[in-house]
Amino acid sequence: MVKTDYIPELSEVRMERRAPEGPYALDTDDRAYIEGCLRQVEAAFGTQGFPGMPFEAIPGRALMRRFIVWWRTLEPENEAQTEAHAQLPGAIRLLDTVSSYLEEKARGGRS
Repeated sequence: MVKTDYIPELSEVRMERRAPEGPYALDTDDRAYIEGCLRQVEAAFGTQGFPGMPFEAIPGRALMRRFIVWWRTLEPENEAQTEAHAQLPGAIRLLDTVSSYLEEKARGGRS
């Protein structure tokens, strides 16, 4: 089931804006986690986030937006959906952490 009355919160808008326009450059473990989350939600809810697009080509902002919208609008109805949906907050936080790091790095900060 999908909620239709979703209005993004300011924090969600900021996370999306902070995300890179191009694909995320993730290390192997982070990439596997994020792609696994994407595929798990797609399988559990019978949807496709980015039809025909390889994971490596998905723009960061689009991925962040998709995860946030799924988190806020999908309503799990079975165990597989509940498990997949529960992965979204962690994936969103991970992507936002990477976005923050990239933003700081672009400003010349040292981390």
